[in-house]
Formats: sequence, C-alpha cells, structure tokens
Amino acid sequence: MSGLPLGESAALATAFCWVMSALLFGAAGRRVGSLPVNVIRLVMAIALLTVVTAVTRGRLVPSDATAEAWAWLALSGVIGLAFGDLCLFRAFVDAGARLSTLVMAFAPAVAALTGWLWLGEALDAADLAGTALTLGGILVAVASRPGGGDATGSPARRRGLVLAALGAVGQGVGLVVGKRGIGDYDAVAATQIRLYAGLAAFALLFTLTGRWGRVRVALRDREAMRLVTAGSVFGPALGVTLSLLAIQHTETGVAATIMATSPVLILPFAVHVEKERVGASGVLGALLATAGVALLFLF
Repeated sequence: MSGLPLGESAALATAFCWVMSALLFGAAGRRVGSLPVNVIRLVMAIALLTVVTAVTRGRLVPSDATAEAWAWLALSGVIGLAFGDLCLFRAFVDAGARLSTLVMAFAPAVAALTGWLWLGEALDAADLAGTALTLGGILVAVASRPGGGDATGSPARRRGLVLAALGAVGQGVGLVVGKRGIGDYDAVAATQIRLYAGLAAFALLFTLTGRWGRVRVALRDREAMRLVTAGSVFGPALGVTLSLLAIQHTETGVAATIMATSPVLILPFAVHVEKERVGASGVLGALLATAGVALLFLF
C-alpha cells in the first residue's frame, strides 16, 4: 500500500483535533464552567454528524447498525465520553491541565493492555518500541515545569491525580470497547451512537444533580458558544470519528499511543497563543515522541 497507513494517519489527525478542541473548550470552560461545556459540545457534535450522515449515507440516525453494535458503541460512549471526560475535566480544575495530561498519557497503556486481554491483539517489537518511545517523550514533555515547584502536594491536586487516572482508564477502555462494537461499520455513524450515549449519561447526571440552570446561563454567553461550536467540530465530531477510523485500521494500542501525542503537539500553541514557557525538557520530549510516532509509521 502506498502512502501513509490509514489507521496511523487517522490517529495523528485525531491528535491534532484534540489539540484544537482542548484550546477551544478550555477557553470556553474558563468563561462558563467545564460541565456545561461537556453537554453543549455533545449536542452540537450530534447536530453536525446528523447533517453529515444525512448527506453521505441518506440516514439521519444509524438505524442500520445491529443491536450488538448499538450496545457496544453505546457502552463505549458512556465509558469514554461521559465517565472519562467527566473525570478529566474535573482533574483540570484540581490538578491543572499539564499534570492531568501527564497522567492521561497512560491511556494508551490501558488500551493496549485491555486490547491484549480482551481482543487478543498483539504488538510486535517495533510497535512496542515506538509505543515506549512515544510515551516516554510525552512524559518528559508534559512533566517539564519551567517554573519549578511541587505539582502534587495539595489535597486538591492529589484528588486531581486520581481523577486523571480514572479519566485515562475511561479513555483507554472506552476505545477498546468501541473497537469491539464498530467492526466494519461506518465510523461516522458509530460516532453518532457513542455521542448519543455520552449525552444521555450527562443528561441523567445533570437531572439528578439539578445543574441544568448552569447550561442555560452558558447558552447566553455568545463568545463561549462560538468557542464551543468550533471545539465541537474538532473534538466530538472530527476527533472522535477519526479515532474510530484509526482503531478500525490499526492495533488499538498503536492508535491510542499516536493519539496521545496531543500534549506534545500542543506545546507550540502553548508558547505562541497562551505565552507559556517551555523548557529544554519540553523540547526533548517533543523530539522523543515524534521519533516514536515515526517508528510506528515506518514499521
């Protein structure tokens, strides 16, 4: 096959989508709170994908999916898009984005282990070396703290670390469950099912906790809604669809590892957009992670 492998290419494109959605959703969350952003982004993404599938498949909803596909993809949406993101967004508040992303870098290891135990997926030596190098680069880059200080000392940050770890579990397991359900089914339609389930889980949570008022307040903030709309295109719509396309065409652990390079890819944006300082460790980590991704592409 000529050109770049489809699965790995889709995974790398997913990582870039995560970068853009993180910047956009982060800005929106600072204005109106992360929980309303979670719900609104899913509604917008569902609307976007409904238009896409109406044009490309002639169906507003994935009515041609089997009951088994609906069950597994819905479970994947609850685990990954609801539970995983709920934990991660709260971890951003308690532990900070940089430290939370560091812990989330373990999601590919969770995906690889789950894929090995459940789906019988095997990684060859080159895949394992690329995975290790990429993860090592991510850890070095995200753990770099030019300003120094203890990142884990306060109770809030320790709680954030636990939540980020749970988010990593949700993301990794959700990805494998999604692969179990998607088979050769259309990736966009499969994403619709995952989004339905994630939204239903958040709707239940908001109803039980009486948080719908915060969503109404958020909807009146025009700037936040512009940010959420753009983030929904890159995140739940393009990003989730590309992630499912990636796991259809390569091993789950390889796809998840490439997707996990988003904390490294975001470094240039952090420097030029958010004016963060990135030290030598950040640069070294980016180089290591890039080498790891190259190894996954070439072998």
